[in-house]
Amino acid sequence: MAEIKKVLIANRGEIALRIHRACHEMGIKTVAAHSTADADAMHVRLADEAVCIGPPSATESYLNVANIISAAEISRADAIHPGYGFLSENARFAEIVEAHGIIWIGPKPEHIRTMGDKIEAKLTAAKLGLPLVPGSDGPIADVAEAKKIASEIGYPVLIKAASGGGGRGMKVVPSEDQLETLMGQAGSEAAAAFGDATVYMEKYLGNPRHIEFQIFGDGKGNAIHLGERDCSLQRRHQKVLEEAPSPIISPEERDRMGGIVARAMADMGYRGAGTIEFLWEDGEFYFIEMNTRLQVEHPITEAITGLDLVREQIRIAEGHGLTLRQDDVIFRGHAIECRINAEDPRTFAPSPGTIKQYHAPGGMNVRVDSGLYAGYRIPPYYNSMIAKLIVYGTTRNGALRRLRRALEEFVVDGVKTTIPLHQALLDEPDFQTGNYTIKWLEEWLAREIENDA
Repeated sequence: MAEIKKVLIANRGEIALRIHRACHEMGIKTVAAHSTADADAMHVRLADEAVCIGPPSATESYLNVANIISAAEISRADAIHPGYGFLSENARFAEIVEAHGIIWIGPKPEHIRTMGDKIEAKLTAAKLGLPLVPGSDGPIADVAEAKKIASEIGYPVLIKAASGGGGRGMKVVPSEDQLETLMGQAGSEAAAAFGDATVYMEKYLGNPRHIEFQIFGDGKGNAIHLGERDCSLQRRHQKVLEEAPSPIISPEERDRMGGIVARAMADMGYRGAGTIEFLWEDGEFYFIEMNTRLQVEHPITEAITGLDLVREQIRIAEGHGLTLRQDDVIFRGHAIECRINAEDPRTFAPSPGTIKQYHAPGGMNVRVDSGLYAGYRIPPYYNSMIAKLIVYGTTRNGALRRLRRALEEFVVDGVKTTIPLHQALLDEPDFQTGNYTIKWLEEWLAREIENDA
């Protein structure tokens, strides 16, 4: 066992603060590795030590491997926690961390590399027995091969980048006459965004939901699942609101699919936190990808299981076994998370600036993960998410009522935020009943814009 006494947090914003809090509750000191733009960030103020790792540009700071390793060595940190985003799924960074004798709070580098390559991840998922969307077995070599595969699985099809995500390098092809053009566009986008023009093909599902399972492994052949999250409310492939459990997954489906993913991760020898993402349609699950890190939406899983996921990550990195066995995991109640962005709630244009007033909602079973405070200046260089509002209720309707009340209390003055968007969603009957898919939000937004015209 390796006892961790000091953790360097290689991230920023609310997740850096979340990691700091978990560490301090465990008696572990923290080091905030920050850019010059984040010198006044809340996690930097609260950390035991702070080391500046570069200018505002992420490539010169939060993505600067040499500077982060130097910061860890200077501060004599035992371990590095990467949070999510930035270098959290960079296998080479994980290898470098471990090569310097520093504990990597994350999965084994080989698993990060395998599951980070979308094609390799799909092949691995098939070997592990996970259900797949029909499509190509690997990269598409040329248009002729693409036409052959598309004719076998039927149009529409989806061309996807083998590297990266977030909707870049992704094209829906409705018919054969558009295949060559859209395939070329997908490859060009992938090359520009990820430096890799490789693409593959999947059957395009008409109107699915996005369901993901949280898993944990100890790296020694043991793994459990912590239930599913419904992440179907998305705009441009970016999640806006998540809830757990899903309103449409039965306990029997949860046990069946959760058992499949847990066994797959145990067989893989997976270590730490991970999320298996599926599309769900007509009662069937289809694997799309695995994220080998903590997810933005992890708090709703914590709310319904009572398990501290960051604490569990750290324990596993120290070499301990899982805190719980599968039979010990009990799902209680319902949790919803709203991502609050510094954006115009109608146009979604970023809205950086200085926070004039800030008041976070409170009360029973209301949680806000945020580094905001009055006087803080939101920098324009990074992701626009500034807070996560998480509410819990013994029932979904109870959680919805609590969410409405919490949003009414939430005050962020000085910049525009997406709080009004979440308030508007609460008035929609489809959302109230849980009757939505991954297409629903964008269609609803289009109708709202049309009605305003």
